[in-house]
Amino acid sequence: MTDKLKDRVAIVTGSDSGIGQATAKAFAEEGADVTITYFHDEKGAQETRGQVEAAGRRALVVQCDQRDPAQVERVFRETEDKLGTPFVLVNNAGIDSTGKQVADMPPEDWDREIKTNLYGPFYCCQHFIRMRRAAGGKGKIVNVTSVHQDIPRIGSAGYDCAKGGLRNLTRTLCLELAPDRINVNNIAPGMVMTPMNQPAVEDRKVYEKQVQSIPWKRAAEPWEIAHLAVYLASEDADYASGQTFTLDGGLMMNLGQGA
Repeated sequence: MTDKLKDRVAIVTGSDSGIGQATAKAFAEEGADVTITYFHDEKGAQETRGQVEAAGRRALVVQCDQRDPAQVERVFRETEDKLGTPFVLVNNAGIDSTGKQVADMPPEDWDREIKTNLYGPFYCCQHFIRMRRAAGGKGKIVNVTSVHQDIPRIGSAGYDCAKGGLRNLTRTLCLELAPDRINVNNIAPGMVMTPMNQPAVEDRKVYEKQVQSIPWKRAAEPWEIAHLAVYLASEDADYASGQTFTLDGGLMMNLGQGA
């Protein structure tokens, strides 16, 4: 490792599993102290803490329902009190869609998906920006969106709309925060071997069927997304802002083939 994030403080939401857990580990290996947030999976969050501490860095675990602005505020307050002012924010926490089509979707399902996947990152960005401005500026925001910010799925209206909204929040913040020298980018993964793709993780036949639409004929591993997050959180990416970095094995390029 090259200490790209030496002595930085990072908040990685939803870092109890999957991409968030891999990102927290990678950040620690590059020298960062990390706040780990979770909603239900405290055991997973403690596993992430162990990985961060094994890399020789400090870890803070905070339970958070990011639909609640008061709970988000607590995450930032505890981070500042126990680790220091955060320099990096990774908005990774989110939920998948229920699979219900619009005509059959209860309003509470729509509300839960939009509030978790869009309001939550919005609240986190607000607190991060205020803390960075109070500290004199600079900092990095990495929003984890999805290829579904561009590719709609049947039964996924809430998720697709939230991820598209987060992409545009990224773009807006790029303009608003340029004077503060705060970089804002998003990573749009395709299929990744995380709990969100649990059927494919558990069943090779499901996996093989799903990857046929991916030119590389495989899903990504969480560490591959995490390594891109390290780049975007480091000084190497100081001139990148407002961009979507798609990591999908060529999936987006396969759209329309055979039409």
